[in-house]
Amino acid sequence: MPQVIDVHTHYVPRGWPQLGEAGPGQESTLPWLRVENEREATIMVGSREFRRILANCWDAGERLRDMGEDRVDVQVVSPTPVFFSYDRTPAEAVRIAKVFNDLALEICEPASGRLLPFCQVPLQDPDLACEELDRCLAAGHRGVEIGNHVGDRDLDDAGIVTFLQHCAAKGVPVFVHPWDMPSSPRLGRWMSQWLTGMPAETHLSLLAMILGGVFDQVPETLKICFAHGGGSFAFWLGRLENAWHERHDVIGGSANPPSSYLGRFSVDSVVFDPSALRLLVDVLGVENILLGSDYPYPLGERPVGQVVRKAQFLSETERGLLLGGNAARFLSLPEEVTT
Repeated sequence: MPQVIDVHTHYVPRGWPQLGEAGPGQESTLPWLRVENEREATIMVGSREFRRILANCWDAGERLRDMGEDRVDVQVVSPTPVFFSYDRTPAEAVRIAKVFNDLALEICEPASGRLLPFCQVPLQDPDLACEELDRCLAAGHRGVEIGNHVGDRDLDDAGIVTFLQHCAAKGVPVFVHPWDMPSSPRLGRWMSQWLTGMPAETHLSLLAMILGGVFDQVPETLKICFAHGGGSFAFWLGRLENAWHERHDVIGGSANPPSSYLGRFSVDSVVFDPSALRLLVDVLGVENILLGSDYPYPLGERPVGQVVRKAQFLSETERGLLLGGNAARFLSLPEEVTT
């Protein structure tokens, strides 16, 4: 029977070594975990509360119980982006990456192959990023999650392109997650950074991949998936296509029109509404959408896959592709499992 594979989940370890010291007279902005009890904790950034979390962030048993309730066979388990450390020196960032990457293996190990760890890398330094990726692959990681930008450097930055070329050469799946959204008084209300900033960040980075010529520079074998349905990209592809033709003098950084790159990337299904999912299918193609949930966070989908399972416009074959077939190819897993 087909596997159900969730490509978008996150972990947080239940503690880690101290990541560094603040400079003289400075408050640390490094993340740490304030443990409340056996099942509850709070991610802290310096003295600021970032997010309250539960034991399903680190406890494989709890994850597997939830997966059973939601009929999920396999989870991809990726870092929580607050730990990326792209604003640190490369040496600090690789040290932090090693801490979390090694702890991710410990979290996933009890699950007998049902939890597949994705690593993080110091993306601000392409050589160190490639080295850490190779170390993690040898240790058992199955792919890599990257943030959608490093400061003001988007995914068309030469160093990031070098890293993506390395991923393509290794056949490593890449999951792109928005992070470090701009802040302002207007975005400080109603979780607007998450509700508008995250979709905009992902849209912007897909533009960088296309208009920055990244898809012209990396092999077609690159396996890359963007979180949260690719943000607002699918809805505004027509506007982008029109601009490429009408103002090619300004935005013509790609060898071909934007629509010609459909099929070169995937998105996950975390859009929460059947009509939004239908738009993804119509614009991006049913083969390019992977089941995702953003588990275990409150803005994720539970039960996992409910929109895909209830979408009446999907045939059973298409539903199977979205629930697991597409992800199996992305991850180089068997599409069928025996019971």
